[in-house]
Amino acid sequence: MQDEYRTVARAGVHETEVNRSRFLCALAPAATELQAQEFIARVRKEHTDATHNCYAYVIGADAAIQKANDDGEPGGTAGVPMLQMLLRRDMRYVVAVVTRYYGGVKLGAGGLIRAYGGAVGEALDTLGTLTRRRFRLATVTVDHQRAGKVQNDLRATGREVRDVRYGEAVTIEIALPDADVEAFRAWLADATAGTAGLELGEEAYGDVDSGR
Repeated sequence: MQDEYRTVARAGVHETEVNRSRFLCALAPAATELQAQEFIARVRKEHTDATHNCYAYVIGADAAIQKANDDGEPGGTAGVPMLQMLLRRDMRYVVAVVTRYYGGVKLGAGGLIRAYGGAVGEALDTLGTLTRRRFRLATVTVDHQRAGKVQNDLRATGREVRDVRYGEAVTIEIALPDADVEAFRAWLADATAGTAGLELGEEAYGDVDSGR
């Protein structure tokens, strides 16, 4: 599994103009290929009068599903450069549709490649992206006497506390990078004099930060 990937922070549209042609890049997160295809269909319906509605999408943390379509532009000048831009930026679970309104000036193959790839790059910069990193979900069980200090120490060291439940003991759900599991196990034993329990759960992806 890939340790981390980037995806779009939100759906949105960014417009650029190249030699009087308008390029509208619509970006959206897509958890499945069906979601990506539904988004493409909505954009095409919204821009039925456009010259072209080209698209690219990448689904899966390991980019297992990759599709690109030129929608009538010369082969390899639209969908492929869009897809390449998404992959170059490590984007996953994302769909991009670039709608072109022809402005009367032919751009040539090189110009089209730069325009379509550039439209996606600018849209990513403008709309913002999120980094998602692979975590191991883990459950810490600790007595009430030590629970408060453990929670404070977890937060002070930047650990993500996802849930806290109080019963006979206190159960704290956290997310750990896989590489930190053994070091965390040793820290927990030291911090609680060996009285805390640690149970590892499934792997998941969580947001790390956002940026432009």
